[in-house]
Amino acid sequence: MMYKAVCLVAIFLFCSVRAEELVLSVGELLERANRNVVRGPDEPNVIEDIAVVNSERNADPCTSQSCKWPKSSDGKVYVPYVIVNHFTSRELQVIQRGLDSFSSVSCIRFTPRSNQRDYVSIESRSGCYSYVGRIGNAQTVSLDRNGCIYHNTVQHELLHALGFNHEQTRSDRDNHIRVVWDNIIDNMKHNFNKINTLNQGTAYDYNSVMQYHRTAFSKNGQATMVPIPNSNVSFGQATQMSQSDITRINRLYGCCKYTRNTYNTIPVAILKSIAM
Repeated sequence: MMYKAVCLVAIFLFCSVRAEELVLSVGELLERANRNVVRGPDEPNVIEDIAVVNSERNADPCTSQSCKWPKSSDGKVYVPYVIVNHFTSRELQVIQRGLDSFSSVSCIRFTPRSNQRDYVSIESRSGCYSYVGRIGNAQTVSLDRNGCIYHNTVQHELLHALGFNHEQTRSDRDNHIRVVWDNIIDNMKHNFNKINTLNQGTAYDYNSVMQYHRTAFSKNGQATMVPIPNSNVSFGQATQMSQSDITRINRLYGCCKYTRNTYNTIPVAILKSIAM
């Protein structure tokens, strides 16, 4: 009887934790997973969840420097990947769902690596992080088993690998978000530095899976970002890629089949049901 009671309590606590995690935004999940992590000597220099080689990059300004993954003659962009044997079957399902989610809405195809030189290595390292764009040879996408295995975090890190940075670092950010610098943890202010992006001709997207939440990196629990002109607009709560996220992928990579104007108005739920 006591054993059953202990088991029920354990199940209740597990379910409670999972329920709490389900209501957290992608930014909150990433911030929590990367808080106070100590990275090994074989891991890259990481700024929040972006692994850095020489300097921070975004797909728009670095497309001429081979930051994009190459397009094949069939019009598809094959991104080879390996998944290191760190994960449970449930975790693998979440990761695979994230990888597969790009194929029905873009020409991106994450495909198991055979012998390609450049590829993504998905590993459970210290926290959640990825390089921005293709850097050459093996490049780590870290999905720490302790906090990173969620659909939106997987998509977020894979979008980094495809070449995209955080929404709040867009070049036109100040027209849509007021950064409250006094509320930001001092050594985290770099996360709000703007980048000279082109933005693929899309509007600022409060619903992007790359947009952090209102109190990101706050030192006092107060807002670090306030939308303008309407401060009550909800933002940073994405559970998956938004329509604008999808549009930017297709424009950056020239996914002709997916860049028709109709795709700007079709709901994501319908987009996800479309197969090649």
